[in-house]
Formats: sequence, C-alpha cells, structure tokens
Amino acid sequence: MTSETDKPAAPPGVRLEGSTDALPLSPSLGVTLDATRMPRRSTLVDRRVLRITVVAVLLGIAAAFIARLLTSLIGLVTNLAFYGRLSTTFSSPADNHLGLWVIAVPVIGGLIVGVMARWGSRAIRGHGIPEAMEQVLLNESKIPPRITFLKPISSAIAIGTGGPFGAEGPIIATGGALGSFVGQLLHVTGAERKVLLAAGAAAGMAAVFGSPIAAVVLAIELLLFELRPRSLIPVALACVAATGVRYATVGSAPVFAMPTLAAPGLMALLSYVVIGALLGLISVGVTRIVYGIEDVFEKLPIHWMWWPAIGGVAVGVIGYFAPLTLGVGYSNIEDIVSGQLTLHALAFLCVMKFLSWSIALGSGTSGGTLAPLFTIGGALGALIGMGLAVLAPQFGVDPRIAALVGMAAIFAGSARALLTAVVFAFETTGQPAGLLPLLGGCTAAYLISALLMRNTIMTEKIARRGVRVPAEYAADYLDQVVVRDACTHEVVTLSTTQTLAEVRRWFNEGLPDMQHQGYPVIDDKGHVRGVLTRRTLLDPQWHYTLSLGELVLREPIVVKENHSLREAADHMVAHNVGRLIVVGDEAPHALVGILTRGDILTAHGQRLQEARKSGRYLHFRKGRVVKRPVKPAGV
Repeated sequence: MTSETDKPAAPPGVRLEGSTDALPLSPSLGVTLDATRMPRRSTLVDRRVLRITVVAVLLGIAAAFIARLLTSLIGLVTNLAFYGRLSTTFSSPADNHLGLWVIAVPVIGGLIVGVMARWGSRAIRGHGIPEAMEQVLLNESKIPPRITFLKPISSAIAIGTGGPFGAEGPIIATGGALGSFVGQLLHVTGAERKVLLAAGAAAGMAAVFGSPIAAVVLAIELLLFELRPRSLIPVALACVAATGVRYATVGSAPVFAMPTLAAPGLMALLSYVVIGALLGLISVGVTRIVYGIEDVFEKLPIHWMWWPAIGGVAVGVIGYFAPLTLGVGYSNIEDIVSGQLTLHALAFLCVMKFLSWSIALGSGTSGGTLAPLFTIGGALGALIGMGLAVLAPQFGVDPRIAALVGMAAIFAGSARALLTAVVFAFETTGQPAGLLPLLGGCTAAYLISALLMRNTIMTEKIARRGVRVPAEYAADYLDQVVVRDACTHEVVTLSTTQTLAEVRRWFNEGLPDMQHQGYPVIDDKGHVRGVLTRRTLLDPQWHYTLSLGELVLREPIVVKENHSLREAADHMVAHNVGRLIVVGDEAPHALVGILTRGDILTAHGQRLQEARKSGRYLHFRKGRVVKRPVKPAGV
C-alpha cells in the first residue's frame, strides 16, 4: 500500500478525497485486502475475556462477603428494632413482644428509607432487579457508585424493621452495582461492563442461597439477555467463587432443607403440572395487583418520600395479627416445603404475606421479591396439594412436593424466568424427586403467563417508562449466512482507464445497468481497484478528463466471500458505508460481487419464510407418500 507521500499530485481544482458516499479503495489491493479494512475474525474468547474473568472472580468473592455483611446488617437492625439488643445474629421479628408498638417499627423504617431515597438516590426504591435491567439496556450498565452502599443500607433498614421482603433482591442489586462500579473504574467496553454487573449480581444471589447454577441462569434470563462464552464464563466462575466462600463460612447444606421424598407417579406428575398452571394464573393476578397498588400510591396527593411510611403502617398492622409476615421469612419457606404448617396456618400466612408484601412493594420501599413470592406460592401449592391428598388420594400427590412446585411456579410465571425457577428450587432444597414436577409445573406456569401477560413483575415498571426488554433469545440469523450466498454476483464494473467523460456519456444512454449507486473499478489485470458511487462520477467538481483510476485513493473496505453477514453488517456500520466489495478467499484481489444493505435485508427472507409458512409437507395417498409444497399460514 502506498504512503501519502507516494501519491501523485492532484490536478488543479481536483480534491483527493472522494465523496462522502463513496467507497474508495487503495490503488493496490492484492494482499492488502487482509489489512485493517477487512472484518476481523474473532474467536469465541480472547485475552480480554481472561482479564474480565479474573476481575469477575474477585467480584464474586467480594459479593459473597457483601452478602454476609448485608445479612449481618439486617440482623443488627432487626435485633435493635424488635428486641433492643446489639447483635448481628440473623433472627426473625416474629418472636417480638412489642404489642401494639410493633406497628410503629415498620413506619419508622419506611420514613428512613423515604428520606434516603429523596436525598440519597431515588434508585434505591424497589426490589433492585428492574433497576439493574434498565441500566443494562439504556445506560451501558453504568450504575451510580453511591447505589453500592445506599441500596444495602436502605434494604437492611426496610427489612430489619419488619419489611416483608427477601434479602436476595438487595444483594443482587448491590452486587450488580459493585460490578458496574468496577467496570467504570477499568478500561472496558460497555459489553464487558454488563458482564461485570451480571457477575456481581449473580454472585450475590449464589452467596445467599448457595445456588450457583440458578444464579448463572438468572443472570442470563434477566440481565445479560444473551448466552455467549464471553459472558457465560466470567459469570459462572464468579458464582463458583461466591458459593465457595459461602461453603467455607456457612456450610453447604441446602437453604430450605426437605426430607427425602419418593419419586412421583404418572397421576401425581400430571397433578403437579396442573398445580403449576394454576400458580401461573395466580402469578398474573399477583403482578397486576402489585402494580395496581403502585398506581394507587402514584395518585396520592403527597410526596413519594412518605409512601414507604404509609406502606409501613400496613406492614405493622398485618404484622401485629400475623407476626410470621414480618421480615424475610426464610424459615417460613422451609416450614412450608417440609410440611411443618397446618392447613389453617398455611392459608393465613399466604393471605397475610401477600397483603403485607404487595402494599409495601407498591409503596416504593426497598426490598426483594423472591422470598415473598416463594412464601406465597409455596403456601398455595401446599394447600392445593393437601386438598388433592384428601379428595383424590389415589393420585399420590405429596403436599411437600406440591409446595415446592408452587414456590417455583409462581416465580416462573410472574418473572418468566423458567429455568431459574426450576434450578433454584432444586438447588436450595436438594430434592431430586422434585426435579421433574418442577420442570412440568414451572413450564405450565410459564405458558399461562406468556399467554395472558405481556410484561412481567420484573419488567412492567421499566416498560411503563418506555424501555423495551428482550423477551426471546435466538441465534443471530445473520451469523448463519455467508456473504457469497447473499451478495450480488452479476456486477457492472468500470475500468481504471476510462475517463469521466466516457462514463458520463454512458450514463446519458439511460440503460438499466446505469441505475446502480456504486460501481467497482477494475484495472487491466482484472484486479479490483475500488468502488465509485454514481454521485461521485457525476460530481461536477471532478474534471471530465480524469481517469477513474485517479479517483480511487483510499484504503480498501472489503469483505471476503466466506465472512458471515453479521461480520459484514458490523463492518458496514464501523466504516459508515452502504456497500462492500466481495472478494475471493483464495484470490483476494479478484471481484466476486457486491454486498449492499439491501442484500442483508433480503437475506432475512428465508428466516421469515421459516417462521411464517406452515402446512403439511408429506401426505399419504394410496399407500405411497406424496410431497406437496408448504403453503403460507392462513391460506
């Protein structure tokens, strides 16, 4: 490739730069087509992925200790607020002896959270995951650094003063904020910062529940919106590191211990699927009620800073009559799935927990949704299971497995995180007999939810603000099509020896071949020299005596025929061009064709055909198979 000093001097009045719409190439292609203007071939991972993985592992370890710190902080607030003692032991507020004074405790907590939200950061309101999703989708995963400490403190106050939330949401949010903070300190891309955010968030969840696989899947379904090695590897190893810290400090026992149960029979399995479908229907109602309550708070004629205190009144009143609704309630979940609660206790806990949690969450305080949903869903599943055990004992339904299915199904339906729900329930109970019922029940809940509800409990809030959240993850179709199958091979070319006068006279003839927007320029050896646009060739600033070879001066922007359309499309965007020269793999100087933006759009035709056309292809007639073409759907 010639340097700037080797270029011939331009004739007077002629500019060296091409038109802004042109795609000028180097006068000497040959092996230079392998240079920087060629799309880069990338492996699945590279050294940058190794660097991000190391950072993610350190984040995982840090998130595990932050999780321990947050649970200790919740314990400290709980002990001070309900028992007047200085201790970080994680204890339940249900055993308090405050009497009517218990109503005031959540109110005070709500006031503090409201003040922190108004003068600290409004982002601490809510259960954390939707806010993290919004930052991933709109702000290149840049969470304000102050959230890293404001979120856990506000959540510890809200939960420690009796808020009916789980600690997992705030820990996920805090871990994500830490990952984002580190990603803003380091020299990384927006995609890499997203991976660090997801690694911190998933590691926080893994550290709380000892569920590394579920944490990875949750990151994929709710934060990453992709499944690629460069994102999966760092997140997975961060979760391994966080879980390892948990095992070393707490132990490896399941969070919600269950006795060993027998594998279900066919009728029992069908019953669990039906239970999952019912919980999916209930999850739709739960989601709508929660956001309906939030809408009611939006209409109150007072500042939103006071809303958590109003929600605290409901929490306190309900907590006075139903003390088990106060706090995280992890012990409630364990009692439900192990069959420790009676029918009356289950029904009372289910209704009261739902009322307390939905009002508090709608008020905009700080806390998680997973534990309340597990409590509500587990209680409902256990109630249905008990009913079936009495009315149809021949089905062999175990209320404990029914509770497990209900717990996971309501989360699968409300959050539409199917695999997360299944794997989480399995990992936190260590119950192998429940795996198949979980898969059937959660899938049924997922189906019902997808049929009846556009957004989820995780996405409704940000969807109302105009954020479009991906709901489906599919392989990139453009990455499956090679350039040679999509480009135009019959190309009208021009010669380097032609003058502008000749070309302009040719244009005046008005033939169809003269209506193209770009023309490759070929030298006397048949080698590609560049591309000139119709606009450049007709530009009056260029003197008619110039040869076309003199107009092609810049480096090549080309693509090889075995590149994918994804690589080609990214190459177009990177260089702000609308067409690429396609050259051969073995002969990089030989023209194969031209690829335009229109060719890339046309390539989607096969994808649309596969998605929209339906019909029978094989028919049996008189003992033989007859093939018929597929007809479009609806024909």
